[in-house]
Order: sequence, then C-alpha cells, then structure tokens
Amino acid sequence: MTTDRGGDRSRWLKVPHPRPHAGVRVVVLPHAGGTATFFRPWGAALPEWAELTAVQYPGRESRIGEDPLGDARAMADGVVEALEAERAAGDVRRIVLFGHSLGATLGYEVARRLPAAPIRLVVSARMAPTVPPRESTHLGTDDELVARLRALGGTDTRVLDEPEMRELVLPAYRADLRAAETYTHEPRPPLTCPVEALAGADDPAAAPSDVERWADVAPAGFRLTVLPGGHFYLQGQPDRVLAAVLDGLSGYAGAPSD
Repeated sequence: MTTDRGGDRSRWLKVPHPRPHAGVRVVVLPHAGGTATFFRPWGAALPEWAELTAVQYPGRESRIGEDPLGDARAMADGVVEALEAERAAGDVRRIVLFGHSLGATLGYEVARRLPAAPIRLVVSARMAPTVPPRESTHLGTDDELVARLRALGGTDTRVLDEPEMRELVLPAYRADLRAAETYTHEPRPPLTCPVEALAGADDPAAAPSDVERWADVAPAGFRLTVLPGGHFYLQGQPDRVLAAVLDGLSGYAGAPSD
C-alpha cells in the first residue's frame, strides 16, 4: 500500500513500501512526463535499510487536477519544501537523490537547495547542466510529441493510441519538456555531495559523452557508469541500476543525520 505523507507534502512524496526504520531514503525524481508509479517496483527491490520515496510532479496521477509547472526551478522548490517539511516533522534520515532524464536536472537543483546535503546525487540519462539544451521539442505539435515518446520508449504505446489518454498525458509531458529545454545553469552554489552518473550506451537523447560532463559540477567526487540500452536503459536491469545507486551506502543504514 502506498503511503502519502501528511499535510501539503503528501502531494509531492509517495512511499509505495513504507520502511520507517530504514536509515536511508532513496528519493527518485522521474523523467519528463513520468510519474511516481514508474518507480514503484523499486520500493520492494531495495534492501530493508533503504526506503523509496517517489516524487509526484503536478499534472499527473494523483495530481491530475493541478496545472504542470513547466519550470525546473519551481519544480525543485516544491520538492525541497516537501522534504524539509518532513525533516521538520522529525524525519532526519539521510537521503540519496536519483533523477532520471529531467529528474536529474531537478535532482541537481534539489541537492543544492537542501540545507542538509544528500549522501549522493545519482543522475541518469541526462546531459550535464553545463551542456546547453539543443532542442525545443516542447514547441512541437501533439503528433510530434507522441513521435518523440515512441522513439525514446518508456511509455505504454497503448496510452498513446487512445485520444482521451493522450489528452491526459501530453500537457504534463509538454510542460516537463519546457522545464528541461528552457533550463539555464547557474554555477552557484556548488554541489557538496558526490555525483554518480549513469548513461545508456545507445541513448539518443543523452550520449555518454554528454553525461560524463557532470564531472564539471561535481567537486566532491564523480563516477560514470555506462550500461547497455537506450534512454530507458534502466528498464530490464533494475538490479544493476540499484547496485550503482546504493553502492557503499549500507553503513548509513542506522545512522540518521543530526
């Protein structure tokens, strides 16, 4: 059963497999058009000392009645406010941030905003923030957005075949693309946690060479792992992805931060 956190923060943070005694929280930020449900299987796959918290952006699933934001910094601010509300309520467990595609950019902004730095930031399938956006796909027609979704994978094609479902999916996807494609990097403040970067060897949207440039914004340490697959390489090999996310972190299992 998925647990929603209390108060306003419940809109942003979903916990599919609650483990209140886990010492580490893995906070995952989805891709453009993505939902908290996409990462639901990870909740059960994590070790007992880690709990999954999936971010739910406005404009989808339980937040379908809200307008999507379309601005990366506003989205990051919402996540930070939700996490800080939990910390104020007594949840001082250490955090690992994982962001896929757009979620990587948001994770970067979240990591720089949190008063207590995360243990690590894991960025996946996203060019570094120092690489200027090369596309304006969010300005395209609905058919062009659908074609992009089909090309990248990760979305059930049956959803794209149904006009009513497309009307539900595309506004959030377009807004998320706008957030990704209009994002501009500001170098301050710098990250204070190490960065683990993951890339799909055949990703047409984020080549490993572009993902490797996350090293430019990782003064506390950087490592790149390239895995087989395209933009959604993480589907079909969750064990390898989670191993990279959690590598060396079991020592934090029972050690909440001050």
